[in-house]
Amino acid sequence: MKFIVGLGNPGPKYQLTRHNIGFMAVDHLSGVLNSPFKEKWKSEFCKTTMDSADIVLQKPMTFMNLSGESVQPGLKFFKCSPEKDLLVIQDDIAMPFGAIRLQQNRSAGGHNGIKDISERLGSQDYARLKVGVGMPSNGPVDRYVLSDFSKEELKEIPFLLNDIENAVAGFVKLGLDKAANKHNRKALPEL
Repeated sequence: MKFIVGLGNPGPKYQLTRHNIGFMAVDHLSGVLNSPFKEKWKSEFCKTTMDSADIVLQKPMTFMNLSGESVQPGLKFFKCSPEKDLLVIQDDIAMPFGAIRLQQNRSAGGHNGIKDISERLGSQDYARLKVGVGMPSNGPVDRYVLSDFSKEELKEIPFLLNDIENAVAGFVKLGLDKAANKHNRKALPEL
């Protein structure tokens, strides 16, 4: 079983912010797989199947900085291994908007949700699906990630979510390395 976590902040205020691309991705997957969420472990989650494989989708409802409070008990309940089964979908400001990178065993790189998950698991050895949201040209990073996507970016979000869906399906079906070779990219492709 694979445990797929999308990071974000709960509430309508944060719904379309750059920091919430993980929530958007898991909401998209839940809709595509026709699997409604339940509440447990300070999170919304559902158990479903993707390409005949059992998966769990989870959105921590603790706010970003405490994401591990939801992830750790969920992994334990479903007897999932962080190293083999966990995939965390996160925003990344060091990558251009629309870039996608599957990686394993990386530092948090300043991402507070990842920091908390790693601290609570006692390891950073788990897979990440980093989604580029761009770098602010000026101003504080925290304000930038909590700002809404631009109108131009919002037009691209449905295509990006489809690409994230394909990358997650690749992780579930092929494993991290093969999925990374197939789905990693440095920018959003031209339409």
